[in-house]
Formats: sequence, C-alpha cells, structure tokens
Amino acid sequence: MTTLDIVLIDPKGPQLHIPVNPSEITIQREKDIETITILNRGEVDFPSGEKVKQITFSSFFPKEYDGQYCRYPEIPDPQEAMNQLTAWNASKTPVRLIITDTIINAMVLVTAHTSKFKGGEPGDVYFDLTCRVWREVKVRTAAESVIQSEQLDAQNIAAIERPDTRPVPSTVVIKPGDTLWTIAKLQLGDGGRWRDIYQLNKDAIGPDPGIIQSGVELVMPA
Repeated sequence: MTTLDIVLIDPKGPQLHIPVNPSEITIQREKDIETITILNRGEVDFPSGEKVKQITFSSFFPKEYDGQYCRYPEIPDPQEAMNQLTAWNASKTPVRLIITDTIINAMVLVTAHTSKFKGGEPGDVYFDLTCRVWREVKVRTAAESVIQSEQLDAQNIAAIERPDTRPVPSTVVIKPGDTLWTIAKLQLGDGGRWRDIYQLNKDAIGPDPGIIQSGVELVMPA
C-alpha cells in the first residue's frame, strides 16, 4: 500500500489531511514567454522564466470510514472539509501543501475547487482541487522609496563633506616612473598640488620640475 499522503496546513492553525488518495496528481510547469515585435522580423519569442507551478488532483471526502481506501480512521466531516477548502480559496494568504514521497512541499494558493455529489452515495463529497505555488513579492510604497532615496542622499552628502583624515606621509621617495603630478595625486589626493611639492623640494629636484630622479626623498606639504 502506498505511503503517499496529502496535507494542507494553514500557518494560522487549521490543517486538512486528504482522507482518500487521488488516482493521479498533475503538476504543470510552463516556460514564460515574452513576445517582442522587431521591425522587419515580426514577432520574436524570448523565454523570461518559468511560470508558477500548478498542482491539480481530484478525490472525495467519504461520509463513513472505509479501511480499504481511507488513509486514517478519524476522517473529517465532508461538509466541514469543503468549507475549509472554500475558506482557503477565498483567502489571499497561502497554505502549505505537502505530498509525501514527492518533491512537493511548498506554500500554495488554493485557486480553484469544485464539489460534486453523486446519487447513491449520500453524504460523500467529490472535489477537484487546483493549487498554484505562491511567490512572495515585496513592493515598496512611494513613501518608502522617498525615504530610501533621502537616506542615500544623506550618505552621499556626508561622504562629500567628511574631511579626509588619512595621514599624509612627511616624506616620499621617488620611484622609477613617478612624476610630481602622480605623487601629488596619490599622496595628497590632488594632482594639481605638484607645485606645492616642487616649491618645498626645489633644491633637491632642480630647475625643471618635469625631470625628477628616482631615489630622491621629497618633503610632502601638510
């Protein structure tokens, strides 16, 4: 005998254990396609992701327990069970669907269900159930977007206004390939301050600031 069980669990408390296993369970997966019209080429399809899974099955709630097909003896009242499915169908919040011995253990929305009554089976309620896998979508309000924008602006302004407190080295030794401009840019943050470096080190550099010798130690301005 199969060990498969189907259970719907509401995070708020109610749960429903389907008493009779369906003969089959259908899981529908589709690739979501976005169609774009391109000049001189017409419509072109682009896959944009997988569509939400849809899970469907049919079964019934028996009025009386029968050990030949019921999964457990304490079966729910058929009308109460159908009322619970109706409440979940009307609700906008998801419930957890678990189907043992399968990969299905997910939050779903009960999107559709129909009920049928058959002659000669008084009290039994047959049903078709459709569930779709639920995906949480977080949407920011306009106020939240404004607040976040203001916070980012404040951070940017603070970063601009914050003084540079990095210590400036008192001396720097010229390396091959260095220029006064690159030294000023790297050490002082402003390449235009090469003139300040040159004025402090004119005797060591010589008359041409464009020609500096590697190995020479330069005094850096404050």
